[in-house]
Amino acid sequence: MIRKEKMTVVSQKMIAENIYEMILHGELVSEMDNPGQFVHVKAEEGIDPLLRRPISISSIDKKNNAFTMIYRTEGKGTKRLAQKNEGDSVDVLGPLGNGFPILPHHKGKRALLVGGGIGVPPLYELSKRLVENKMEVVHVLGFQTESSSFYMEEFASLGHAYAATVDGSLGTKGFVTSIIDDMDGEFDVLYACGPIPMLRALEQRFSDIEAYLSLEQRMGCGIGACFACVCPVQGDESGTEYRKVCSDGPVFPVGEVVL
Repeated sequence: MIRKEKMTVVSQKMIAENIYEMILHGELVSEMDNPGQFVHVKAEEGIDPLLRRPISISSIDKKNNAFTMIYRTEGKGTKRLAQKNEGDSVDVLGPLGNGFPILPHHKGKRALLVGGGIGVPPLYELSKRLVENKMEVVHVLGFQTESSSFYMEEFASLGHAYAATVDGSLGTKGFVTSIIDDMDGEFDVLYACGPIPMLRALEQRFSDIEAYLSLEQRMGCGIGACFACVCPVQGDESGTEYRKVCSDGPVFPVGEVVL
């Protein structure tokens, strides 16, 4: 059930260049079950900024009624969010959207998790759930540079973790596909979140395996009412069929929507 709540900031810290980790406490956490879902955050009271900001759920701690979100400061809303301190309140709407499936028949399978930039955070809760499901996980994470990278040790604690940076300052120089092209072995299922060019490249490489892609998209309402985040469906010759990223996604099976 979607709830709106003034949640309390437990901690906030900058973990990479312009990347912040915020832990929030509140009863809304009891509704969080599906890795890959997101929350819609309003940083300030009033109408400036007017719209909420969609931020993915990075980790869920139901025992302590807390969850972690990792976000990048880009505009007015996230910059004001970065000014919040321990004990402050944040207006949160969520959990929203449909996340990554964790299916019983995947038990014992090998999964490839691929993240790019701010698409990396939701893969952390996913990876923990997959490990709990007795799956082998391999992570390939892409960043612009070492200073913008984060959570490499956390992912490495769950399975092999490889980094790619555009300037070569950490891991392999290039993109996530530079690593994947040289990897040995096969994967049973792919999970990915990141920019559209990265998802498109993965769709072309892994069209023959089960795969789920999480889209990053600008949103308005976050609940499927404003149609600001629609994307066309693949194979729709009429050109009139769409999916809403906020309420039908953000996770879609590979091949369902046009990237």
